[in-house]
Amino acid sequence: MKTSTLKRMILAALFLAIGYTLPFLTGGIKELGNMLAPMHLPVLLCGIICGWKYGLAVGAVMPITRSLMFGMPRLYPNAVAMAFELATYGLVVGLLYSRQKAHRLGWLYVSLVIAMLAGRLVWGVVEVVLLGVFGSGFTLSMFVAGAFLNSLPGIFLQLVLIPALILALRRAKLLPLQE
Repeated sequence: MKTSTLKRMILAALFLAIGYTLPFLTGGIKELGNMLAPMHLPVLLCGIICGWKYGLAVGAVMPITRSLMFGMPRLYPNAVAMAFELATYGLVVGLLYSRQKAHRLGWLYVSLVIAMLAGRLVWGVVEVVLLGVFGSGFTLSMFVAGAFLNSLPGIFLQLVLIPALILALRRAKLLPLQE
């Protein structure tokens, strides 16, 4: 096994552990957790730092396993829909960011925004399917509120904190790991 592969695996496990623990910082206040989206940060970072395969895997596994271990997020439909959303985040941000060899800050923002939009769109589609199965439905206003309005603090946090962390890691010469 190559050293860089081992490093990516270890970092992916670290991002998974961070994703399990960050929601505890919201103190069990569901509304605060929904606004700040603490599990999104480590998945986006994993996709950027470790690559799309690891971001996809961490994003897909984290909500389901966290739900099974801690009971939050609720498994159905929340954790299931989040698994698709977060997997999309990790996949898209990893693919886009790795395509730009210079890794400029502007491209990081483009990668983040596109990944967030794609993930939220996937989340909405999965919610329609999951909630449509049992007839409760998922309306456009529910999508807009859940994907954007209620999430604005988390979106802002992600757009400020992730580039700052990436810049700090670059300055410390701890990046890049991506090929």
